[in-house]
Amino acid sequence: MTLSLKDRLFVASQYIAPHHALSRLVGALAESEWGPLKRRFISTFAKHYQVNMEEAERPSLDDYRNFNDFFTRALKAEARTFPADTRALCSPVDGSVSQAGAITDGRIIQAKRQSFTVTELLGGDAEQARRYKDGEFATLYLSPKDYHRIHMPCDGTLVRTTFVPGRLFSVNGTTAEAVPRLFARNERLVCEFDTERGRMVMVLVGAMIVASIETTWAGVVAPMRRQIQHQNYNNPKLNFKRGEEMGRFRLGSTVVMLFEANTLALKESISPGEPIRLGQSLEKVNS
Repeated sequence: MTLSLKDRLFVASQYIAPHHALSRLVGALAESEWGPLKRRFISTFAKHYQVNMEEAERPSLDDYRNFNDFFTRALKAEARTFPADTRALCSPVDGSVSQAGAITDGRIIQAKRQSFTVTELLGGDAEQARRYKDGEFATLYLSPKDYHRIHMPCDGTLVRTTFVPGRLFSVNGTTAEAVPRLFARNERLVCEFDTERGRMVMVLVGAMIVASIETTWAGVVAPMRRQIQHQNYNNPKLNFKRGEEMGRFRLGSTVVMLFEANTLALKESISPGEPIRLGQSLEKVNS
């Protein structure tokens, strides 16, 4: 894809933008409960992105205390369904497929002519990365209009998390095409789970003006120290059921999923640009 002048200027501006300061400013505005500001913020956003409020648990825009409350809104229980086969591995989010396929020579495709290593994505842990040698990956992009809670794609037990500090480039298609190693450069939280079919990683990637990443077990992930931080979860164990909420983004971002070799065969429809919904099966069904 050849970038237009407008796109090139957009990408170039991100190299000099104060990523974290800008994100903190937007985050403060998104937390404001001042009536005139929050109403304008929410109504303008909902109209511009044509947000479907009919499937929201609280369909009225007036029912939200601030923009973040609206942005991380819950859906009605019947708004998403999961396959009857309880072992089927499903999409953890609403969004679109950025890239998906085989992990080849320890590398993950980011976009045409762009890739990064699993080791880089996981914060430099080569031993952890070897577990996913010759495995599969799926990178799912959440646009601003999407539902922004993240759910478990299968039953699993949390093993550990790794917070990896970094930049906060935008994660849209234009930036993915132009910024080398984008998802291995942005701030992210690596969550590794034990599942019936082996280990699985879900990497929650931060992005420009994403106020924060949250998990259901630790709340807002925002360490004061800007260094890699590991947290093991052995006692007590944290078990999750398929479909259970495990985290959320405050503004749009990306989830990168990693699977061990020979544990998953992705559907042909899980391909770049295809829309995806929470609960949609990711894998082929044996006939």
